[in-house]
Amino acid sequence: MTITARQPQNDAAAAAILTDEALAFVEDLHRRFAGTRDELLDARVQLRQEAARTGRLDFLPETRAIREGDWQVAEHPPALQDRRAEITGPAAPAKMAINALNSGARVWLACLEDALSPTWENLVEAQHNLYRAARGDLEHVSPEGKEYRVRDDVDAPTVIMRPRGWHLPEKHIEIDGRPAVGALVDFGLHFFHNAQRLHDQGVGPFYYLPKIEHHREAALWDEIFSHAEQTLGLPHGTVRATVLIETIPAAFQMDEILHALRDHASGLNAGRWDYLFSLIKQFRTAGEQYVLPDRAQVGMTQPFMRAYTELLVATCHRRGAMAMGGMAAVIPNRRQPEVTARAIEKVREDKRREAADGFDGSWLAHPDLVEHCFAEFDAVLDGRPNQIDRTREDVAVGADDLLAVGAAEGDVTEQGVRTNLYVAVYYTAIWLSGNGAVAIHDLMEDAATAEISRSQVWQQIHNGTVAADTGRTITAELVAELLDEEVARLREEIDDAAAFRRHVLPAADVVRQLVLDAEQFAEFLTLPAYDLLD
Repeated sequence: MTITARQPQNDAAAAAILTDEALAFVEDLHRRFAGTRDELLDARVQLRQEAARTGRLDFLPETRAIREGDWQVAEHPPALQDRRAEITGPAAPAKMAINALNSGARVWLACLEDALSPTWENLVEAQHNLYRAARGDLEHVSPEGKEYRVRDDVDAPTVIMRPRGWHLPEKHIEIDGRPAVGALVDFGLHFFHNAQRLHDQGVGPFYYLPKIEHHREAALWDEIFSHAEQTLGLPHGTVRATVLIETIPAAFQMDEILHALRDHASGLNAGRWDYLFSLIKQFRTAGEQYVLPDRAQVGMTQPFMRAYTELLVATCHRRGAMAMGGMAAVIPNRRQPEVTARAIEKVREDKRREAADGFDGSWLAHPDLVEHCFAEFDAVLDGRPNQIDRTREDVAVGADDLLAVGAAEGDVTEQGVRTNLYVAVYYTAIWLSGNGAVAIHDLMEDAATAEISRSQVWQQIHNGTVAADTGRTITAELVAELLDEEVARLREEIDDAAAFRRHVLPAADVVRQLVLDAEQFAEFLTLPAYDLLD
């Protein structure tokens, strides 16, 4: 194994995390499991080509026995019985990690994926923050002298770490002449350093698994968990994983995914933003019936989104698993009380709906929203930690319900195209600067929302969609014109000319390539952008 990156600026982080023993553990995982991961990524492409050709997906006939069988996932440990409010955010920088631990939420989703820009510096710091959090000594002093400490007067949330998806490499670690698999690096370093300690404390190790597209990918994670447990001498089933159902193929395989992980499974999560991206990507060339309205108009009450979330709750509770709600994009703005009031009401409405539908908890992007999430779930739970016993026998969802995109209410507008281009460029620029989650116009944006933005534009060009507000056809020429205007808008808004040249212009080049390449659709925005990161 070769580490090809410079030493991180934080010598303490590097010394604690990048030990010979930990790297050897990662190397072992890579040699055992990277080949299978490669085969599964190839299988994704084949499935996507078939779905684009036919415009269809369906439940797998070969796994009918699993869907109709009588089985349940392993019993939940005490630390995962109550997940009413989960705060999400990057595991670096340290002050954000500490704020999450002080939020009062029941769970902190410590993200090394879409909310974290994967610079080598960020990744090592994130691992070090989780390392220190597991040992109770995470603290930080800002350059201005402000001290951040984990409070002892609030219950610390259970930490669930989210590694990167299967598709992302880690170019700073080379094994056998090729970049390591980012997911194996993230999981391996965290598990090696923290698994025994978290197990002894009864609070882990727990993981969120992103971007799963097939039950075979979940089965690979199950093999990895079992091997890691055996290697470090931990009991089988120590690891618990919650899978994000954030791709349309996975929505047809919820039972199978839980079954593949049943000794390690904790639940499923409705990853709504990546789910929309996946729908667009999967059916991008399948016709106008799969063209979504403007992103702002695609809420959780659209029929195809209701079908997805209700199926998730019913599937989870039938199997004894937790059903976790998704992120509401709006966030408070402490400088504008009227914006904050609107954000809180929208979040409460979203969580009220989820609690009524049977979810066991949900995600928040900001500490100020935690109490409001608790309030909506407490109103339904009546003192219980969850509502797994509510099995939703009334739910009957078929393939046509999950694929009823054409029935969505709303329009495609030229203003929506502008917004998509603005968000895609601005977010990518922020990502290139080393920040993975950012508020843009009082909405929390991460890699998932940027993916929706750029993929919608590509699909609209491909289908020759007509904008409802102007009557103009969305062509490559029109999009190129609008993109130039949105970049000019950003030039006016960003005071730092050097930052504009260093981050916004390269981001605009990436987005221009992604939306205007008529022949190729890039699988993920973060792959070409990753080549530009230090």
